Amino acid sequence: MLSKHRGEFFLVLGAFFFALSGIVVTVVLEHLPAFRLAEFRSVTAVLILGTLVVLTRPEIIKMVRAEIPKLGLYGVIGFAMVNFGYLLGIQRGVPLALVLIIEFTASIWIALWIKFVRKSFVARQMWIAIAFSIFGLVLVAKAWDGFAFDLIGIGGAVMSAFALAAYFLMSEKIGKKREPIALLIFGMGFASIFWLVVLPPWTFPFEVFTMKMDLGGIAAGTLVPGWVMMAAAAIIGTVVPYLCVLTGMRLLTASTSSVIGMLEPVLAGAFAWFWFGQSWDFIQLIGAATVLFGIYLADRAKNVTQK
Repeated sequence: MLSKHRGEFFLVLGAFFFALSGIVVTVVLEHLPAFRLAEFRSVTAVLILGTLVVLTRPEIIKMVRAEIPKLGLYGVIGFAMVNFGYLLGIQRGVPLALVLIIEFTASIWIALWIKFVRKSFVARQMWIAIAFSIFGLVLVAKAWDGFAFDLIGIGGAVMSAFALAAYFLMSEKIGKKREPIALLIFGMGFASIFWLVVLPPWTFPFEVFTMKMDLGGIAAGTLVPGWVMMAAAAIIGTVVPYLCVLTGMRLLTASTSSVIGMLEPVLAGAFAWFWFGQSWDFIQLIGAATVLFGIYLADRAKNVTQK
């Protein structure tokens, strides 16, 4: 029971930092293309964690040749493709609310995979929890406002959902043999290779580091060096939350972890409310409560039988 609560704590903490970093990312994206930010976050995370591990515990990142394809797939699908599909949807004009809702249908695909591919037990309460959480996200995001249909953008969001489902399932399996920090290095490492091939580093807009960025919102007029905001996006928005999530997933199932992950957009909305004055109406508050109830049901659901 103690380990279960520890897993819940780390997943909630991860969602908290992912949501908090939304303020930083919102500011940075006014000065840097979204795909470039994804590339920077991946490469920086590998450099920071890789250096730390090489200097202290290099043995935890040793791997044999046979592991390379599996870890490569994990990095490209579980890290690069989640961001790629998510950002593609946004750049094609699909509302952020709709992209988030589609992405977090990952919990449905995880449950279906476990039931029909693994042929393992999925508690009825888990299906109910998923339904409540998805419905709650629809209310929080008010997805019916400003809907813009774009086939490529919607396809990107759907790809992000499948990639996120694969991320949870693969992390659950690989994480049994690897420490969270090693798992993150491998995942971000192969994701970085993908980004550096797609977006060569010599074309990176390095002037972003010397820009002055306005924090906006309640701190409007406060200018911060670009390198500080970029570092915050990499550390607070990538290294810390991913380590928390991967640590929590070692102690919980993929299905439960994915539903708890739905707390992220709710917290992100709360931070936006506080920082940018993006107030919520009654419907959104009901949606937030519905998501929290869904997470509660998922947490109480019987564990999925592992095979």
